[in-house]
Amino acid sequence: MAALAGVGRATVSRALNDQAHVSDRMRDKVMRAVQALGYRVNPQARNLASRTNNTLTLVNCNTFDAPPNSYYFAAIELGALRAAAAAGFELSTFNVHVEDVRRDDRLIELIGSGRTTGLLLSPPLSADVELARRLIAQGCPVVCISPSDAVRSLLPGVGFDEEAAGYEIARHVVEAGHRRLGYMLGIEGHLAAEHRFAGFLRALAEMDLDERAVTTLRGDFSFRSGVELAEILLAAPERPTAIVCANDDMAVGAMFAAHRMNLAMPADLSVVGFDDAPIAAYIWPPLTTIHQPIRRIAARAVERLVEVLLRGQGSGAAEFDTIDHHLVRRESVAPPRI
Repeated sequence: MAALAGVGRATVSRALNDQAHVSDRMRDKVMRAVQALGYRVNPQARNLASRTNNTLTLVNCNTFDAPPNSYYFAAIELGALRAAAAAGFELSTFNVHVEDVRRDDRLIELIGSGRTTGLLLSPPLSADVELARRLIAQGCPVVCISPSDAVRSLLPGVGFDEEAAGYEIARHVVEAGHRRLGYMLGIEGHLAAEHRFAGFLRALAEMDLDERAVTTLRGDFSFRSGVELAEILLAAPERPTAIVCANDDMAVGAMFAAHRMNLAMPADLSVVGFDDAPIAAYIWPPLTTIHQPIRRIAARAVERLVEVLLRGQGSGAAEFDTIDHHLVRRESVAPPRI
């Protein structure tokens, strides 16, 4: 376009953006070139190019004494990173701890520092209503990954139907013949995992089983907690014939404990996980689990955040995008021994 108009690129840019220091003659030459080439200004590209900070921040939260859920956070980061790069943004990560009394203040300080242009909140932060309100008050663009129902009404979010997934797991296990069940919950306050358990209980009720059929213990999503909780469950006089875990890391830990106790799987014990981490297909027996589309969820969350930034509407409309999940049936579930 600059060559056709016979002017420099800087002059073209100033003319298209209606800036000063462009004579009427030069502006007319640029506009004739625009008309001849059929060029149209892309307002989204203009808005992105004019930003002084193109960094999006993914906020992760875990406990002080537990290792993070390695696959879950790695998958979120990979999905978000690819989508951010495709949109012309950089991605940074910011880690806070559940027990840190200043965790919310640290996020507010991050916003005020100018080091980020928008936030992606992962669980359990995406379930924190008070934090959501503080971020809205700051005018910070935010999109939540797997938010709670309450936060969903305040901020845009992306996730899948956690309750339906828990329901499907329960149906699968009970239909295989299991009536004594163990359930490993995730960390306190992780509402997405609690929704899975709610769906699990709903299925049991529909199949004429109540909560007395389930022994529940709370873990922290780590392999270690899966081992420790399985040892407790399997040492009980009426040990469960099936254990359902809030994620695959704990499920693999449960299977490790069962192998160490010389239990045959799935004949002596069935185990079910959640996430469909790569290890689920390689452990023996291969693990039945819910395929949670983590990368797609994270990528869509980035796309939503970029849309919010382009519109310049603060935190954006409180809309929720649902990504499909599915149950992956493998060899870790079988009818119990009679």
